[in-house]
Amino acid sequence: ASSSPPPWPRPAAPARAATSAFTGAPVARAPVARAALRAPARSATHTRMSATGEPLEDWLQRVEPELAKCMRGVFAACKEIAYKIRTASCDKMSCFNDFGDEQLAIDILADKVIFENLEASGVVATASSEEVPIEKPITEGGKFSVAFDPLDGSSIIDTNFSVGTIFGVWPGSKLTGITGRTICASGMAIYGPRTSVSLAIDGVEGAHEFLLIDDFSGRHGQWIHTAVFNTVSEGKLFAPGNLRAAQDNPGYQKLLDHYFAEKYQLRYTGGMVPDVNQILVKGKGVFCNPASPSAKAKLRVLYEVAPIGYLMEKGGAKTSDGKGSVLDIPIETTEARSQVCYGSAGEVARFEELVGTKVLSEVA
Repeated sequence: ASSSPPPWPRPAAPARAATSAFTGAPVARAPVARAALRAPARSATHTRMSATGEPLEDWLQRVEPELAKCMRGVFAACKEIAYKIRTASCDKMSCFNDFGDEQLAIDILADKVIFENLEASGVVATASSEEVPIEKPITEGGKFSVAFDPLDGSSIIDTNFSVGTIFGVWPGSKLTGITGRTICASGMAIYGPRTSVSLAIDGVEGAHEFLLIDDFSGRHGQWIHTAVFNTVSEGKLFAPGNLRAAQDNPGYQKLLDHYFAEKYQLRYTGGMVPDVNQILVKGKGVFCNPASPSAKAKLRVLYEVAPIGYLMEKGGAKTSDGKGSVLDIPIETTEARSQVCYGSAGEVARFEELVGTKVLSEVA
């Protein structure tokens, strides 16, 4: 039986040269049939679009050139991390892979890979990783600053659960004294049965999925634009984090009681990236991670809460720290932390009503 053709155009004959995502060396690049490509003129208004089947390189023609360079660096890093994860050796404690002559824990390796690719982009002034939460100068005169969690969920990688990378891009050279409102791009890479990146970027409406398609070449695959997320509707799907907080946060216990009484579907892996990304893919549901006096907020605003918040709001979801959008949380230090809820408008409103910030205010 013959298989159905993929929903993206098949490559034509090799033409212009490109660079290897791993080494930077020139490689032959097979362009997609141009009939499928329609890069609209840039303007101050948002670009409305649907899934195009374009390679990342062509899709980025919509984006301001310097920001596109930054995105190429991030996607190149995610491609390399995906390969390293697939080839990692794991024991009961952690996973390792080779980095030059060193054998490194996979989360430390991911950290190195991202820093190297951001430096190679030539447009990043400052970067900061959750592994070492300091603002690190990268390129003098760079236009952007990037904060990232190199491998969220690294503690479950040995079980072969899905894990991910989270990143946020701000204009300028500072990653403190800011809020999520000034983010110009953010996203999550999901390393699971498929490798994909969900991306939101300034000037382009919606959130966008890019799938890493194996092209059986030395490039280890090609990023293809495969989906657009614009709406998150009401639906009974929940992913509850930090369940210990329900012991001394009565509002959280009431919220869980509601989920159970209304027979919501539990879809929770313990990996924040796949647990949140499913809301975009399914177009419904809620993820929450409340805090309590004994189970304090552990999610960092700079590396996780704000970048995911920007992505989710661009994708049609609502976000909250208990009183309002997570994009309004001041990021005064790299250590700033918060409880969080992402999901449909109704679910986030319920989180604010039942959980809110009452218990945390009483402790403060």
